[in-house]
Amino acid sequence: METRSPTSTEPEEHVQEHPRSESETSQSSTTSVASASSASSCPLIVPDNTPTRHFAPAATPEPRSNLFHPPRPLEPPVTKATLSELDVTKIIHNPKLRHDINFDPELHFRPNLDGEKGRRKQEKANQFWTTLQDQLLLFVVDREAFRRQYSDGDDWCLPTLLRAVKEIIQTLVPQRDREFLHDGFNVDLLMQQFNRGIADLEKVALWLSGVLKLHCAPMRDEWVDEMYTELSNGNQNNDMAELVKGMRSLLCVLEAMKLDVANHQIRCLRPMLIEDTVHFEQRFFYKKITANRLDVSGARLWYAEAMRCYSGASRDPRAFGETAAFFEALAKLILPTTAKETIPNTFLFDEERIVKLRSDMLDAINLEVCMRLYEDLDRVSRVNSVSPSFRASVPTSVPTYVVDDEASVHSNRNSGDFNFFNAPTSRPSSLALSACSSANSSPRSSGYITLQPPTSADTSDSVAAKANTVYDSLVALLNTAPSHQRPRQRWEGLVPSIAIQIFRYTNAPQDFLPQFEAKLAQHLGEMRSDLYQAVEQNFYTKVMVELERRVKDFRNLSGVALFSVATGGRVGGPGSGRWEDASGCHIGDAGVSQESRDEGAVEDMAVRLAHLGVLHWRVWGQMVYLDGMDEMVVD
Repeated sequence: METRSPTSTEPEEHVQEHPRSESETSQSSTTSVASASSASSCPLIVPDNTPTRHFAPAATPEPRSNLFHPPRPLEPPVTKATLSELDVTKIIHNPKLRHDINFDPELHFRPNLDGEKGRRKQEKANQFWTTLQDQLLLFVVDREAFRRQYSDGDDWCLPTLLRAVKEIIQTLVPQRDREFLHDGFNVDLLMQQFNRGIADLEKVALWLSGVLKLHCAPMRDEWVDEMYTELSNGNQNNDMAELVKGMRSLLCVLEAMKLDVANHQIRCLRPMLIEDTVHFEQRFFYKKITANRLDVSGARLWYAEAMRCYSGASRDPRAFGETAAFFEALAKLILPTTAKETIPNTFLFDEERIVKLRSDMLDAINLEVCMRLYEDLDRVSRVNSVSPSFRASVPTSVPTYVVDDEASVHSNRNSGDFNFFNAPTSRPSSLALSACSSANSSPRSSGYITLQPPTSADTSDSVAAKANTVYDSLVALLNTAPSHQRPRQRWEGLVPSIAIQIFRYTNAPQDFLPQFEAKLAQHLGEMRSDLYQAVEQNFYTKVMVELERRVKDFRNLSGVALFSVATGGRVGGPGSGRWEDASGCHIGDAGVSQESRDEGAVEDMAVRLAHLGVLHWRVWGQMVYLDGMDEMVVD
């Protein structure tokens, strides 16, 4: 097997749909099916080890006509070769897919039309279909010109497409039906009939629709009927555009059928693949390490540093066991402030998950920062809204975020004078929310406002409900940001919108907005601020407490049991855009308390981290971290 780079995990043609995995395949390795005469007309590629022979220039230049070779026909966008990664043997021997299947209960293949690769693939497909339509038009309008250009060979798009279709169908039907396929879909005979103008394409389309309906899922029948209608109408009306549209639908149906088979095989093989994960990966990486194709010295140094820096703060030493230092270091890897730290290459298949956890924690921390700034602004605005006689009896200072003072940037409390650690938590600190309880929390006290206005109608419940509304609106705003942006860029771009959104829920004077927006940008874009550091440390502490409990529950489970417990509640996956906690509660549910949402956030992140860490330690613990590789017996 080839060594796969952690940054090169997306296949060219198909992608497993989840925050996960792909196996890189090169479309350049696909070979068009052409006739022997067409193949012989193509220039041979001289191997690298063949000695180069030099000739003196000829006295008379060779005529250009003798040097001309017709271009090879374009490849159809879907062929047997491009679909080969969906074969069951490729699935079983794909280490990245076999690892990812442990984490995503909804893992499945789909056509890969994402990003730059998807754009290039779509352009290449459009070029093929446009060329095919032009060739068919030339055949109908000027038969002699067509024959001069293509002769009677197979060096054009239609025969190449038909052969690709036949090869794909052969992989979808049982062995016993393949001889009937050759009789009913004889490409050579069909092309002879086509060249003589006697081919019955409608009959071929009817036969194909019958074969496909016999072997495809019932949900594909309507698509097959649509394909037959397009081919039939194109043939009857001599409409080349409609005919090509039908051929395009035919290829799409075949691709969908192949995907259906592969996804069914994944569902059937999942228990076996999950249970065999540790043995398979140990054998896979053991061979690479012993062959000096994988250097794990950096991972050993990372673990040695984790042992040296281990705080020993676990409340229950039996929970983590010998993995205490490992899980403490793993939890630090997902902190946004450690983003520049190199992830050990033993996390080759988990790098995307670690980056996603880090992104989720950044979102949680920045949402907490936004809410703390909102609370201070709300308190100040409530003071400004009371009678002048009352305002005279309270301090007149305002939080630092509404003072345009450059000297305040490096102050001890960049967000105001409230005490973060002594203040009770009053909102979620992650996007994964819970509605398991309904307790309401009280608003924080402020270092500036030591007395509530006696005329204020705000109660603890109304303040908490308002904070929930603000938080949910910020989450909704965050979900509108472009998904392709880096996490920090996403937040920096949202600063103006967040500032306006927060102002909508306060009575603060409008002239506070520029200063508030500047202070918001300072804290959301600067991880060295005291407020950011405090929120991050607080969230890390909560995650470690929950992680300790989860690891204790997970460490003795079998592979399938671990998968079921750890993924059973996250139906849509952590990056599905619709945030849920383990109980399936959504943001905006009535009666969701702030403490319970915070607990759901921490729980979700701890479950994901414990699942990743337990499986990782089973594979790598003895082999790398405990330096017991010499004692291992790998089949």
